[in-house]
Amino acid sequence: MISTAIRVARVGSAAELAAAALMMLGYPALMLAALVPSVPAFAAATVVTYVADHYLHRQASYLINRLSKVRAGLSIRFLIRQLLLILLLARMDLSDNLIFYGAIACFIAFYGLQAPHGAVVTLIRNRRRMPVATRNVDLGARIHIPDAPKFGLLERSAEKMLHLDLFAVVGLLISAQLDSAVAGFIGIGITLFLGTLYVVALLPYIRGTKIPPTPEVILEAVDDWLHEYKPQTVLCFSGSKDSAYQVNMWLETMEQLDTRPLVLLRERVILQNLAPTKAPVICVPGGVHLMNMDLSSVRVALYAANVGKNIHLLRVPTMKHVFIGHGDSDKLASVNPFSKVYDEVWTAGRAGRDRYAIADVGVRDDDIVEVGRPQLAPIQTWQGVPEGRIPTVLYAPTWEGWDNDPGNTSLLLAGENIVKKLLKADPPVRVLYKPHPFTGTVSSAAGSAHRKVTALVEKAAIERASDPRFQVDAAAQTKAKADLARIEARISELSGGPADKGDEAELTRDGVVDLAKYEEIARLRAEWNDAYWTSVGTFEHRVISGAEPRLYDCFNVSDAMVSDISSVVSDFIASGKPYAVTDSAKLGVEEFKRQNTAVRAAVILSNKAAELGELLAAVRTPDADPMAEDRKELKEYLLGPDEPTSIEQFNTAVENLALKSETRNVGQERAAASGEAASPPSAEAHLSADPTVG
Repeated sequence: MISTAIRVARVGSAAELAAAALMMLGYPALMLAALVPSVPAFAAATVVTYVADHYLHRQASYLINRLSKVRAGLSIRFLIRQLLLILLLARMDLSDNLIFYGAIACFIAFYGLQAPHGAVVTLIRNRRRMPVATRNVDLGARIHIPDAPKFGLLERSAEKMLHLDLFAVVGLLISAQLDSAVAGFIGIGITLFLGTLYVVALLPYIRGTKIPPTPEVILEAVDDWLHEYKPQTVLCFSGSKDSAYQVNMWLETMEQLDTRPLVLLRERVILQNLAPTKAPVICVPGGVHLMNMDLSSVRVALYAANVGKNIHLLRVPTMKHVFIGHGDSDKLASVNPFSKVYDEVWTAGRAGRDRYAIADVGVRDDDIVEVGRPQLAPIQTWQGVPEGRIPTVLYAPTWEGWDNDPGNTSLLLAGENIVKKLLKADPPVRVLYKPHPFTGTVSSAAGSAHRKVTALVEKAAIERASDPRFQVDAAAQTKAKADLARIEARISELSGGPADKGDEAELTRDGVVDLAKYEEIARLRAEWNDAYWTSVGTFEHRVISGAEPRLYDCFNVSDAMVSDISSVVSDFIASGKPYAVTDSAKLGVEEFKRQNTAVRAAVILSNKAAELGELLAAVRTPDADPMAEDRKELKEYLLGPDEPTSIEQFNTAVENLALKSETRNVGQERAAASGEAASPPSAEAHLSADPTVG
């Protein structure tokens, strides 16, 4: 029942649901206490509404947003509480008392302060909103970007301002109880003084040296940095908050490029959710600003997603444009006809090339380059289940997609069957469930299926914990949990707490990575991963959500996987481990394999998951696995050869395309100088003419 209520109210936890319920009940309780009248009851209800409201704001509750939409926002809730307090005073026959008129005057004056406070806050925020935001770009050495207002004056400013009425409310309640106006007027004075002081404290930040430079000055500083840094390869990305993983997966590759990299983002929300990186990052929300930016040194532009905003960079002819995608799979997104706008399309292996040929969407074979998948380097090759450990099976379904196709995700029709059979397997296995981060965002049915699977795994985990067959190494787990706490505290210290983050202007000024801290955090994250898996034991069923542990870490501790048609399957093939894919659309085994290259070495599951025994048999007896050789062949077909390494292939592709771009530009310059039509020289001619070559 509680889980249903949480889902209906769209809150994140039982505590959040309780706070919402208390806040909703608090206001009728306030009215009842005012009508009785009862000062103690009113005070108790007041405390409940203050605390619940504050907690929901701290949790950024969806309910708070909805209340604002139905004209029951923060200001209205405070005003209602204040009006009910005046009603309480009237019901206590204090309407002829000076404190009654003082309360009315206080709340009118207090709300009068809201207008200048809101105006000043809005002005400061607008002036501190940068036309471009950066990371690892030293703008602070070029222009003066002042500090944000101290003491968190801008953070949740409306909530902080409104809560200053607490002094007046407490004072008035004391006056009502003691029948003395002294406490009430003291509280009124403190509230009005602090409210005025809040406004006055913000005023210096709307003038003089407290204001950041104009957008023109900031953009000029960025261009100066670009002219000095001379980026050669750009990763351009646009998307929603939930799609940040699509650019995050390429950050390490960008750091390993032989050319000078630059990450170019189009939405602030992506920058806020960007993983730590050493690569320079520039976020340019405005299309005009991007089109006027000096990117003349860039020769290769990489795109991880097909989105409309790509056009702002695609229009630049002095660089070559490449679609690299955010995964390699047999989904239709992997053969999007839009891909033909790029100069080249880079795929992991031969399979990607063949997909485009079969799809016949206008992408020429000559424009496809196989570069492997650099992100797969952390995936370990399977050596069989270690002795003394039960097998671990990862269930990693993809999300429901935008088109309601039942074949998108196994969660809807097969999820429960898969998990139930794995949980009941004999000999036993451990189940890890890691859903796609988009699960349930489009289909409520998918969200419901996800919750059912989660409940099954969590219930089985509780039952297994009391099973005498599974002995816990208490000492190792205790040490691992202590290590986790230590590592998390150190990472938090190195990363800085919320108070250290600053606003957009400060982060742009100060957001230059400390390489020593960056490398230590990377080492600590690896230690965290080891400690995490030790802390949960080798037999404990687990639901894994959020960014950590990462998907590839789950791959490495698993012995097999069940999934759907997605890049997850293609990536898992790099491990060489057995895997199963669900034919949720009921195409039939042969047709399913014909349409989806990545499942040709998989156990194909029906929606009843009756075939799971074949997968478990392959895990338990690897020597008798009939698909072991098929997986090796498929791995090379999908992901390319192991040698040269994928990052070497990727760097070679960047170098070759940069040469093509430079050759084209030289041809254009010569044509412009001679007044003739452009006839680009050959790459060999350009190399011989380049004094830096040879």
